[in-house]
Amino acid sequence: MTGPDPIDLLAVGELLTEEERLIQATVRRFADDRIRPHIAEWFEQGVFPARELAPELGRLGLLGMHLEGYGCAGAGAVAYGAACLELEAADSGLRSFVSVQGSLAMRAIHAFGSEEQKQRWLPEMAAGRAIGCFGLTEPDFGSDPAGMRTTARRKGDDWVLSGSKMWITNGSVSDVAVVWAQTEQGVRGFLVPRGTKGFTATDVHGKLSLRASVTSELHFDEVQLPGDAVLPGVGGLRGPLSCLNEARYGILWGTVGAARDCYQAALEYAKSRVQFGRPIAGFQLTQEKLVEMALELEKAHLVAWRVGRLKEAGHSKAAHISFGKLNNVRTALEIARSARTVLGANGITTAYPVLRHANNLESVLTYEGTSEIHTLVLGEAITGTAAYR
Repeated sequence: MTGPDPIDLLAVGELLTEEERLIQATVRRFADDRIRPHIAEWFEQGVFPARELAPELGRLGLLGMHLEGYGCAGAGAVAYGAACLELEAADSGLRSFVSVQGSLAMRAIHAFGSEEQKQRWLPEMAAGRAIGCFGLTEPDFGSDPAGMRTTARRKGDDWVLSGSKMWITNGSVSDVAVVWAQTEQGVRGFLVPRGTKGFTATDVHGKLSLRASVTSELHFDEVQLPGDAVLPGVGGLRGPLSCLNEARYGILWGTVGAARDCYQAALEYAKSRVQFGRPIAGFQLTQEKLVEMALELEKAHLVAWRVGRLKEAGHSKAAHISFGKLNNVRTALEIARSARTVLGANGITTAYPVLRHANNLESVLTYEGTSEIHTLVLGEAITGTAAYR
């Protein structure tokens, strides 16, 4: 008889269907072959070859894979989650690229765009021939997007867009930006193609986290857009917030991948690192750390699977997504920090993935809703009383 898989003690992976496991294995092979050999160098240099990787991700069907039609794969929520797990096991920047492309930019066009907008952009984005970004956050308005200062006003049949957006993944490499702005009718979404006069994107430098990811500031200086640039299917914050929930769902799976990668690195290192004449895996305190990592990893994995099945059944609520995002990011961070102590000084180098994951997770902790915001979402769900203001 053989014992349980030390990387999946409860065999959570067996809860996936054969098709879901096949998708996960395919993405894992891609990450092993195409990403892992280079990710340490990309992270150290602060680069991400988005233009090179996008068509490859498109050929795998990963861009907008949970959307229907227009060249999208139409995969289920758990299949998409399992793909995000493997992408983030390689690096959070890779999962962020796929998440922003599919769950934010493409999802906004798919859910709220005109048929002409869908036909124009979605097949190209699904194939990775076009890249999108999602402009909601502003320098002074992160958790409170209702206060955004970016505006769009009518000028005849056209729109004039003015303002700026900050911390925008894929910003400078995007062919189209989905931008949310205040109008006389409330918040509306606009499609702003690359090269539009008055639209500039400047990359953020000096990052200590998500270094293998393109992060930009978008600026709109009286950008004139045609009347059909607006997304006709939604008004108010319901539009962008519904897209954010899709991105958060990918995160609650992705962070399980980052946690697994850290735990696996610590386990392998502990079995090979010899101190006091034997591997440190044989010492009680090291075993305690590994056991705690394994326990929390499996619990986070189960949370992701359960939220995914709820989503597929049409029963998931915002509170379920917040539960998963809050719990799983926090869990992944703790596993990364504990794994670093097992690796000792080696844990701070790019030769091992642990501190890279830990640094990335510090960004994942606060983007797509801070821990404080998700705590308040759950607080409202539990008590029936909102406490945001």
